[in-house]
Amino acid sequence: MPEQIQPAERLLNLVIALVHTPGRMTKEQIRRTVAGYGDAASDEAFERMFERDKDTLRELGIPVTTVTAAGHGDDIGYRVDQDAYALPPLELTAAELGALSLAAEFWQDRSVRADTSRALTKLRAVGAGSGATDLAAGLVPRVRAGGDAFRPLLDAVQARQRVRFTYRAANTGEVRERLVEPWRLVARRGGWFLVGRDVDRAAPRSFRLSRIEGRVRPVGDDGAFDPPAVEQMETALRSWDAGRERTAVLALRPERAEALRARGSATALPADADPALRAVVADRDLVRVPYRATWELAEEVAGYGDAVLVADPPELRAAVLRLLRSAAALAGPGTGVGDGAGEDGRG
Repeated sequence: MPEQIQPAERLLNLVIALVHTPGRMTKEQIRRTVAGYGDAASDEAFERMFERDKDTLRELGIPVTTVTAAGHGDDIGYRVDQDAYALPPLELTAAELGALSLAAEFWQDRSVRADTSRALTKLRAVGAGSGATDLAAGLVPRVRAGGDAFRPLLDAVQARQRVRFTYRAANTGEVRERLVEPWRLVARRGGWFLVGRDVDRAAPRSFRLSRIEGRVRPVGDDGAFDPPAVEQMETALRSWDAGRERTAVLALRPERAEALRARGSATALPADADPALRAVVADRDLVRVPYRATWELAEEVAGYGDAVLVADPPELRAAVLRLLRSAAALAGPGTGVGDGAGEDGRG
């Protein structure tokens, strides 16, 4: 005997049939053509099955309507009201589209990369006007992918296994090999960081994944070190907030760089500001953003492209320009990378 169709599958078959019927379907047609209803042992069993399924669909919000034939009040059929069942037009603002794009950046695994890319392409096609894609580009990715280092470091954190890698220091540019007991991967200020114990220095340290050069190599056995105590993690994370707090004045394009806006406060240029600077930022929103590490804020600002200009301080502007010029040199001439990153502090 053929295998009996499960109730969930039967409900789905019924929805498909009632959605695609050109007019209506009578009970007899449903019993004869919709898979699952032929399993009913008798007319009474079919009636109970269909009435129960019809009520279930309505409870789920699927508008199953009753249709009678003209002149034959007892000739009853059913269909799904297409107008009530259809989704309203999808209208996304640039910010909403940007948020979805940001979520997609976290799902770049090969198994879903193609699906997320196709979905975003369709969403951008119905976005808020011709500038929607450009506006969304300023919102994503605010937390960039961890690159090739992310997966082996995540495995090492879970296995409590030491790792060795080559690292380029942010402040000095020194490149040296590090042996680390990895504690945790943390997303902060637009990038991924490894927090762990530097074995050679015998102290907690944090490492930005984008500054790891080459391959991350596991060292030794699993379970080689104990998980960090709460106090150790707190000490390591507090080190990010060490140093003197300063303030940057940034000029943001409208509806762009939302992460910087959230941390900042509105401001204005002083009365004696350079007229050239005033002209450059005339159509932008000025915000004051607190920071401690110049290199950290510079990397975040550079990631926004021309959505953010640095009005002050000069050392932050110079750091952003160095990053953009380095990116332009790596990309080569004619690629457009770094275009517009002139002395006006474009970041």
